[in-house]
Amino acid sequence: MEAATGQGQDERGALLEKVRRVKTEVGKVIVGQTEVVDQVMMALMSGGHCLMMGVPGLAKTLLVSTLSRVLDLKFKRVQFTPDLLPSDITGSDIIADQPDGTRKFVFVEGPLFTNMLLADEINRTPPKTQAALLEAMQEHRVTVGQNSYRLPEPFFVLATQNPIEQEGTYSLPEAQQDRFMFFLHVAYPEHEEELEVMRRTTGNLQSELQVVLHGEDILKIQRLVRDISCPDHVAEYAIRMARMSRLERGKEGDKAIPDFIRQYVEWGAGPRGGHALLLAAKSWAALEGRPAAAPSDVAAVAYAVLRHRIGINFTARADEITSDDLIERLLQDMNK
Repeated sequence: MEAATGQGQDERGALLEKVRRVKTEVGKVIVGQTEVVDQVMMALMSGGHCLMMGVPGLAKTLLVSTLSRVLDLKFKRVQFTPDLLPSDITGSDIIADQPDGTRKFVFVEGPLFTNMLLADEINRTPPKTQAALLEAMQEHRVTVGQNSYRLPEPFFVLATQNPIEQEGTYSLPEAQQDRFMFFLHVAYPEHEEELEVMRRTTGNLQSELQVVLHGEDILKIQRLVRDISCPDHVAEYAIRMARMSRLERGKEGDKAIPDFIRQYVEWGAGPRGGHALLLAAKSWAALEGRPAAAPSDVAAVAYAVLRHRIGINFTARADEITSDDLIERLLQDMNK
């Protein structure tokens, strides 16, 4: 039994060391953005999806394609446009000639049949196509006609949005936003980082990337994350934060809800938000090589997990209050 336990610890240590090497390899191409890289890795380790918000030119697409090379995953990119149809991403049935001279319908897979999908400018496509993506994200399958098809594992969606161009876009419904484990803000680089970007992109140096993890390794890491210990007080911390972020309409509601939430929030995090908080906290603990999650891990992932699950009202917009501001105040209240 002791030998088996030691062997399991060795395997866990080897897998986590590979995760750290992934960050090193990605750093050969991506300058800075260490927080974003960490959060994307946590999503992959948890089996979740990411929605990334950032202005053009911040290497969002390059980050995803670089990760797919280091992880040896099948990668596809779809540029979401207003004329994109559900069948354009799921695939469709076509009539094909058979060797015996007959014809029959054959399913041709769309770009969703991959391990890592980059949904570029996801808010530019109509709701009907967004709904087709929603099923794939939640169920890891697509339905075409009367048939259902499983997607390959592992399967991740990393979607991008442009915050400065809203004309001709379709806001993602709350149900779809909730399917994304993380909402990441991709910020401008620091001065030295931007200088290094200029040096790299105007020269002839090409970085050679090493494959570090394979699909089967990622599935093992996902199981490892779920094995991370979660004491009761950590789970209580996560669920209390999720519950404090929302108003229960038609009921008296939780008396612990802060006044600023009642004042500024239209809707808050549901049970899926609490689930994501806890799973992300486990991923963060695993990433740091710790066998158990702590309340500080929940706090560390709170912004990425909750910012798209807290809908602010008109009063908040008028007072220039963002969901990040509310999360900060929630953390302050909980840590008193």
